[in-house]
Amino acid sequence: MCSIIAYKGKNKAAPIIVDALKKMEYRGYDSVGVATISRKKILLKKGVGKVEEVNKELKLEALNGNVGIGHTRWATHGGITDYNAHPHHSCNKDIAIVHNGKIDNYEELKNLLINKGHEFKSETDSEVIAHLIEEHLKNDNIINSIIKSCNMLEGAYAFVAVFNAGTIISARRDEPLIIGIGNDEYYISSDVLGFIKYTDQAIFLDNNEFAIIDKNLKIYNNEGREIHKNKVQIAWEFANVDKGKYAHYTLKEINEQSYTIARVLNAKYDLNEIKDAIINKKVILVASGSSYNASLIGKMLLSQVAINCEVLIASECQYYKDVFSSNAVLLALSQSGETKDVLRAVSFAKENNMKVLSLVNVKTSSLARESDLSLSIDCGPEIGVAATKSFTAQVAFFYKLANYISNKFIINVDEINNAVSSLLSIGIDEIVEQLKYVSDIYILARGLHYPIALEGALKIKELAYIHAEAMPAGEFRHGPLALVDNNTVVIIINPCDNTYNDTSSNIKEVKARGGRVLGISNVVSKEYDWFIKIPSVNSIVYPLIEVIPLQLLAYNLALKRDYNPDYPRNLAKSVTVD
Repeated sequence: MCSIIAYKGKNKAAPIIVDALKKMEYRGYDSVGVATISRKKILLKKGVGKVEEVNKELKLEALNGNVGIGHTRWATHGGITDYNAHPHHSCNKDIAIVHNGKIDNYEELKNLLINKGHEFKSETDSEVIAHLIEEHLKNDNIINSIIKSCNMLEGAYAFVAVFNAGTIISARRDEPLIIGIGNDEYYISSDVLGFIKYTDQAIFLDNNEFAIIDKNLKIYNNEGREIHKNKVQIAWEFANVDKGKYAHYTLKEINEQSYTIARVLNAKYDLNEIKDAIINKKVILVASGSSYNASLIGKMLLSQVAINCEVLIASECQYYKDVFSSNAVLLALSQSGETKDVLRAVSFAKENNMKVLSLVNVKTSSLARESDLSLSIDCGPEIGVAATKSFTAQVAFFYKLANYISNKFIINVDEINNAVSSLLSIGIDEIVEQLKYVSDIYILARGLHYPIALEGALKIKELAYIHAEAMPAGEFRHGPLALVDNNTVVIIINPCDNTYNDTSSNIKEVKARGGRVLGISNVVSKEYDWFIKIPSVNSIVYPLIEVIPLQLLAYNLALKRDYNPDYPRNLAKSVTVD
């Protein structure tokens, strides 16, 4: 969530900054702003709305200067207003900052600075950074001022400060910040997508480090000691983020599953080390959102090959610290590799001498770098906020890992790939038309299918803004059945396997009370009001197949209800704050 971009070089900064902010829109935001340096003055414009809208109204791209910073904000402290948008000035307007994260002691710092004569223009926690630096610069040099300011900040931050003389400072603690290095040009961003169009050479700042870019780049730790860090080459594939022939990134990424699932299943992973790490150990799977749903399937598959697993929602880990011990192994899942709750769980694990494994889609992410062993699902950039191809790639990885441990499952990659491809062209217009005004949907399933029900409900909520609730089908009669009447819609995930007969009984319960049923199965039933047929495959791999219709249903419901599926309201791709 939120995006930072800064530029210092030979070209005009503002157009580069605005273009970068557009590239990072998928992260979620509500306001945008840009500040540049021209003739030793900071020029600043910001406003509420999308990058395109604010740029059109305020002409952000027209700001002069070869040095600048930009930001898209996702509101945490203070409402969605022009004043609260970033960048923020210091009192003398010689400094402007942009910030991601959360400053826990900002009220204390704000009161301290007000008592020293500083005047604040916003309700944000971020503005204190500009005033802190300004205050320390009164009696000290720039390096010591940054060190003192950072040492006073409690919480998480990645910030970039620009000074009217043209110097740029960047610092981080528990929030991502990356420096792109071009030909006499520097880019600072919260995401490689911010600069990969221009350079594939980057330096990743570690916690409690800061960089100063003046005539050249220097990096220091929080004690003021200069650090020399090696550049890393980033995969150029991140530069090719384009919707192509598709109307939305979400639809493009749903369709990319025709090869991303097979890519994981066919990948030449060296799984010996991860196998050795989890054999005879308790495995704690930690994840959020869609990755959590994938972890539930992972637990079921690994349990069938004698791996003892427990799944924790990352945000709940702080309340289950007793499960973190040296006798267990942490396996963390995150598409972005920057999810704050997941990274906190990694810290708990390290404090307890646990080995940390991770499954990511961004090999240069914080999670990958913090892990003892990290593997990538390699499904390419996922721009749509709602996870689609990254979810199925994570699930595919668990099939591959479980099968590697015991060779228990028959996995026919061609069969799976053909089934997925066939579902991408299913016709569901009539179903979508009849469901577009529904206010509540239940999704029922059993066994391995239940996590897919959870994922389907999540997609419908995220994209179509329809309340959707998933539950194990056997639990429906323990309360929720009381809510069923002729306005009720229930989706049943019911392929013909060992769960089929039990789940079919739930259909009769719903129909007897006037409810309407959408069946997702390889077997037709006269009980279904609507039916989406899925191909018959080996029963163990149905989760990879049956999720596709649910993704398409959520996407098309969003379109029918006139919502942009790429950018769901109030949501961000990577949740990096508490």
